[in-house]
Amino acid sequence: MAIFESLGKYRNTGLLLLRLGLGAMMMVHGLPKIMGGPEGWTQLGATMKIVHIDFLPTFWGFMAAITEGLGGFLLILGLFFRPVNMLLVINMIIAALMHFNKGDGINGASHAIELAIVFFGLIFIGAGKYSIDKR
Repeated sequence: MAIFESLGKYRNTGLLLLRLGLGAMMMVHGLPKIMGGPEGWTQLGATMKIVHIDFLPTFWGFMAAITEGLGGFLLILGLFFRPVNMLLVINMIIAALMHFNKGDGINGASHAIELAIVFFGLIFIGAGKYSIDKR
């Protein structure tokens, strides 16, 4: 169909829409974690025990919260795009492992796994021409 063939011209618009949507949703998840303060960061960082990292839980929790909250904002801007996506992939892998560890199974971990796949793919694709990185 001709309409589908012509949509290929809008690759960068599609990337912009992905960045805006994913970035906004990551901010929605991350900002409450940032606002949780040291107590919340310690609880969040304790998840790192799953991968046998049991030191500095407050630091790891803060880093996870910043990766989601600030990382989401940077996705929207298309700034430091590939490094941010790498950090988000790691965050989502830990989130998926946490769900498996809690016994949630694939249904509980699926959202984090899906996002990890999307962020991993975006590392290769890049932010597109409507981004600060491209300027």
